Amino acid sequence: MPVPRQARPAAEVTSHIWPSGGRHLWASGGTSAAQTHARGHLVYAASGILAVHTERGTSIVPANRVAWTPAGFTHDHRAHGDTDMRIVFLAPSHARLLPERPAVFLASGLAREVLLALTGPGNYDDATPGYRRPARVRLLRVLVDELREAHEQPLHLPEPRDDRLRAVARMLYETPADNATLAELGRTIGASPRTLSRLFHTELGMTFYEWRTQLRVYHALVLLADGRDTTQTAHACGWANPSGFIAAFRAIIGTTPGRYRADRWAPPRSRSSFAR
Repeated sequence: MPVPRQARPAAEVTSHIWPSGGRHLWASGGTSAAQTHARGHLVYAASGILAVHTERGTSIVPANRVAWTPAGFTHDHRAHGDTDMRIVFLAPSHARLLPERPAVFLASGLAREVLLALTGPGNYDDATPGYRRPARVRLLRVLVDELREAHEQPLHLPEPRDDRLRAVARMLYETPADNATLAELGRTIGASPRTLSRLFHTELGMTFYEWRTQLRVYHALVLLADGRDTTQTAHACGWANPSGFIAAFRAIIGTTPGRYRADRWAPPRSRSSFAR
């Protein structure tokens, strides 16, 4: 990231794991080791932002998304901003109702509350009875039904395989504000713009400009989590003015950067503390 981070108080590293799920509170920049699970699982960031990486690419999971990773997919997580990550494992009877590939869904208000309930202290505190099995099964079915009715809304950065695309991606990851055209980037790596354009379509399923916009919004989410304001973030990610950034951000995330940033750090009851 070319822009230095602003200091933010580090969160206490806390972890609770139980057979049906788990909860991690990570300081910004925390990462997990690559891992594979025998059951598929959902992850949700009650605060902060998660990046979920699999062989298919990287999905960014802000507060209004839920990420699904099926059983058997190797994956790792990275936290941007102090992040409260919730995990719910699904039995095969529920997992079969979701895609057989990694996916990211728009999270309804009900889905978020169910996720918080299924991963709250009643699940791991011996002094609290928590949800008994019949109630948990009902909540899981509600959660899966909510996700099945939701549209998939990934902020997904597919992983390039072609060496030429990898070179372009590496340059733009390092300098997301670079406004070089595809022809200019092609001259740098020794590939024609027509070849690169074809590779973006066939390998990544999007145009170069769509991919770069996704990349820039990803970097914008990281900067907003680090406390940058809308204008600073717009310029750092390559937009000439905040209005263009706001329009692109709203088209992908579904809200404005200012509202997103305010909601991220506001203390409503569902995000007020780790004691939830």
